[in-house]
Amino acid sequence: MFIGRERELNSLNNHYNSGKFELFCIYGRRRVGKTELIKEFIKGKKAVFFTGVEDTKRINLSELSGSIREALYGSKSKAIYADFKEAFTDICEYAKKEHIVLVIDEYPYLAKSYPGISSLLQVEIDHKLKDTNIFIILCGSSMSFMETQVMGHKSPLYGRRTGQIKVLPFDFETSRKFYACGTNLEQAVVFGVTGGIAKYLQLFNNDKNLSENIKNNFLNSDEPLFEEPTNLLNQELREPALYNSIITAVATGSSKVNEIETKTHLKSSICVKYLKNLIELGIIKREIPVGEKPTSKKSIYRLNDGMFRFWYRFVYKNLSKIRLGFAEQVYDDISGQIPDFMGEVFEQICMEYMWKTKLPFSVSEIGRWWGNNPIKKSEQEVDLIAIAGSGDKAVFCECKWRNEALGKSIIEGFLENCAMFSLYKEKHYYFFSKSGFTTGAMEYTKNRDDIRLIEFREMF
Repeated sequence: MFIGRERELNSLNNHYNSGKFELFCIYGRRRVGKTELIKEFIKGKKAVFFTGVEDTKRINLSELSGSIREALYGSKSKAIYADFKEAFTDICEYAKKEHIVLVIDEYPYLAKSYPGISSLLQVEIDHKLKDTNIFIILCGSSMSFMETQVMGHKSPLYGRRTGQIKVLPFDFETSRKFYACGTNLEQAVVFGVTGGIAKYLQLFNNDKNLSENIKNNFLNSDEPLFEEPTNLLNQELREPALYNSIITAVATGSSKVNEIETKTHLKSSICVKYLKNLIELGIIKREIPVGEKPTSKKSIYRLNDGMFRFWYRFVYKNLSKIRLGFAEQVYDDISGQIPDFMGEVFEQICMEYMWKTKLPFSVSEIGRWWGNNPIKKSEQEVDLIAIAGSGDKAVFCECKWRNEALGKSIIEGFLENCAMFSLYKEKHYYFFSKSGFTTGAMEYTKNRDDIRLIEFREMF
């Protein structure tokens, strides 16, 4: 069953129905669901689907030849075109008569085996294909390659693209559909440990409870997620061991470059370079306090991938135990820590809720904030702040994923801390709680129009 991606499919179909030449770029991290999106889009359409492979130019030409002949002519012939130009010429002649889709999946692999492919494609588009009703899709998992070598201004294909989609992980609202048998709380955990990645969500079995799914997927040495981070690093990077040390440092609390350098014993220049590569892969993110300029020196690094966060926190240090078959013991050890792990996940869910719900004013940005409180003369954090486009209004949010109800003292303390934000003329306060609110909290806020109490079960 295909789930989600309605907006992406609508965009693709709108371009498909334009009646003219289209060149679409689709990119995103591995396992996010790019290929499944394309397969869903081409259902019922005449389409050539070719996947580039990490092999020679000749092997790729052979595979493309077979894909073209089978899709367009129903032929199982193993005859190979003389070159890629002849292959594109044949497609072009067919496209003059019939509306077709040409998909080149894993385009970076093809370009690696034949560096001149983008230049050739540019010539074919300019002289032949642009006058046909062909829909070309170039898809790739190497985001830096797709952004620079395909869509960048130095690419031969620059100016020919008619659309692009960066396929992102699913949000919570969509992710929960993959584990429909679970409660809202269980669906939130599934979202947290998969990071909303389509491939990982599909591994969760609706006929099994949450604990069984976690043990089967993460704590079983025979299953893909047991070694998924290691396999991804080996597949994407030349020096996986060094990248692994950086991820481990960030996962264990090192958030600033100097802290990561100290823990990994890497030079600053190398550390920054590797962090940039991990950001391009979607594994790590650089974060600045909301409201700060992009060049802010207050930036920190955090794991951006939920599966990596879970794996490095709970699986990595238990690899030996898991290989020996002690899944039950490992799960007993980590189950009590999952609520703490979910704190950051809940912030993300609350942010999604904020973007989708009606706020007191139009918002331009939402994010975490940290910095110095000049009143208390101490470091302070705010889970989320939503800032109006005008810059003079804000909603301050406290997000608590705890088993106990949120009490009056938490609210009072939060309001006191937010007094430092004198820049905003209009302030509102949202309190999100997994387990509801105490009677004292509800009594304290019942006459406050600027305060909202939101229980998790009411959010979706």
